[in-house]
Amino acid sequence: MNWKKSKSIQTGQKKQFAYKPMYGIIIAFKDYSMRKGITGSPWSGFDNFQRLFSSYWFPIILKNTLTLSGLSLVLGFPIPIILALTLNEVSNKRFRKGFQTLSYAPHFISTVVLCGMLTLFLNPTSGVINRFLSMLGSDTVNFLQEPAMYKWIYVLSGIWQEMGWGSIIYFATLSGVDRALLEAADIDGASRLQEIWYINLPVLVATILILLILNCGSLLSVGYEKVYLLQNPTNLSASEVISTFVYKSGLEKADFSFGAAADLFNSVVNTIVLVLANTISRRTTQTSLF
Repeated sequence: MNWKKSKSIQTGQKKQFAYKPMYGIIIAFKDYSMRKGITGSPWSGFDNFQRLFSSYWFPIILKNTLTLSGLSLVLGFPIPIILALTLNEVSNKRFRKGFQTLSYAPHFISTVVLCGMLTLFLNPTSGVINRFLSMLGSDTVNFLQEPAMYKWIYVLSGIWQEMGWGSIIYFATLSGVDRALLEAADIDGASRLQEIWYINLPVLVATILILLILNCGSLLSVGYEKVYLLQNPTNLSASEVISTFVYKSGLEKADFSFGAAADLFNSVVNTIVLVLANTISRRTTQTSLF
C-alpha cells in the first residue's frame, strides 16, 4: 500500500513539473513585466501576435524555417531507411557491424563540436574543402558567408550526423522479417531488389508512417543551437529562423511577451500539422499515433 501511495505521489509530482509551467503561456497575451509578475502584468490581448505578423522578419523567418525543416525532411528522412535496407542485405556480419558503428558515431558529437568542425573545414583560407578546390584550380569560397549555401551546410551535415542513429529502429524492425518468406522468394527466383521491395519494405511501412507523422509534427521546430552557432551577419537572411528569433527577442532584448507569442505560434502550427498528418495517415493507411 505504501509503495502504491509513493508511486502515486511521484506521478503527481511529474505531472505538476510538466504541466504547471505551461501557465506561463499567458504572458504571450500580456505586456509582461518581471517586476509586476505574470498575474500583475496588464493584458494586451493579441497585440504581440499582431506585432509578430506585421514584423519585417516574420516572412523571412517563416520561409527559412520551412526551408530548413522541409529539406531536412525530404532529404534526410529516406536516408536511414535506405541505409537500413542496404546494410540488411550485407552478408558479412563483421563489415555490417563495423559500418553501423561508424554511422552511429557522429550522433554523439555535440552540436558545438560539430559546428566547430564545419567552421574549420569550410574556412576560406585553411579549410580542407577550399584547399581541395584550390588543387583543382577553382577559387576559394567562404561557404558560411554565402546565404545560398547555408541551408545545404545545415541540412547535409544534419543528415551525416543522424542517418546512422535514425536507422536503428529500422534495423530492429527488419530483424522481425520472417526468414521463411525470404527463402521462399529465393526458391521462386526473386532478385535481391524484389525481396527488398515486396518483403522487407512492407514490414517497414507502419514504422515509416509513425516516424513521418512525428517529423511532420515538428515541421517548424528547427533546432536553435546549430542554427545560432553557424549564424553570422552575412548569412542572416538565410539563417534566421523562429527559434533564433524567439531567443533574440525574448532573452537578448528582454521582450518576453513578444518571444512567447512567437514560440506559441510555432507550437500551435506544429500541433495542427501533427493532427492533420495523423488524420490523413489514419484514413488512408489505418496507421496513426492516436
